[in-house]
Amino acid sequence: MRKIYVIGIGAGDPDQLTLQAAKAIGRTDVFFLLDKGEAKESMIELRRKMLKAYGRPSRRIAEGRDPDRNRAPADYEGTIADWRHRRSEVTEALISEHLLDEETGAFLVWGDPSLYDSTISILDEILARGATTFEYEVIPGVSSVSTLAARHKIGLNRVGQPFQVTTGRRLAEEWPAGVDDVVVMLDAHQTFGTVDGANVDIFWGAYLGTEDELLVSGPLDEVADEIRRVRAEARERHGWIMDTYLLRRRQG
Repeated sequence: MRKIYVIGIGAGDPDQLTLQAAKAIGRTDVFFLLDKGEAKESMIELRRKMLKAYGRPSRRIAEGRDPDRNRAPADYEGTIADWRHRRSEVTEALISEHLLDEETGAFLVWGDPSLYDSTISILDEILARGATTFEYEVIPGVSSVSTLAARHKIGLNRVGQPFQVTTGRRLAEEWPAGVDDVVVMLDAHQTFGTVDGANVDIFWGAYLGTEDELLVSGPLDEVADEIRRVRAEARERHGWIMDTYLLRRRQG
């Protein structure tokens, strides 16, 4: 039986790779890389370094093209379902062509595979079709959310209080009910700017865990413009940006 690892490799710091992840990389015969046409070279290079440090000398790499998708669709859920289906077809072709019987393959997932990543659901879709068979194991990783909290030296939750992880798209609709601490991911439109910042602090970070890491924190109404400026300059410099932030209502 073929086996596949879904390996969380952390937010960007190679030292965040867990011992379990390093061992799994060392047992892998074929690594599957699904990248976009505008693939970020610095992120690809980090993967290469991990494979060189922990992978077998005989390891192989199978690369596929990640399907494009509409970033501002009228039907968001339908568009995502279609994109994941097309992605599963590309993934299945890579597995069928490159992973031999009794071999082990792996997907290297940024952060943690259970948090805003589609790899697990795509593998489940492939297995449900029944044409390609394998077993898989998920190796957890250090998420960008954990890294953000560590860099700012804060806890994600306060005593006796819940927190919620959401997206910029959902925050644009409303602040989640029943929580005062909201972690926001996948926000390309700087949705924090739509929030009433009179009683809210923000803890923002970009390129977390990398040499290019950027951090800004403070009262939202005082630092929002600084975050916009820093973010715009960084995106212009690198050609891409990955950021996340925590919004925290002051209590008392």
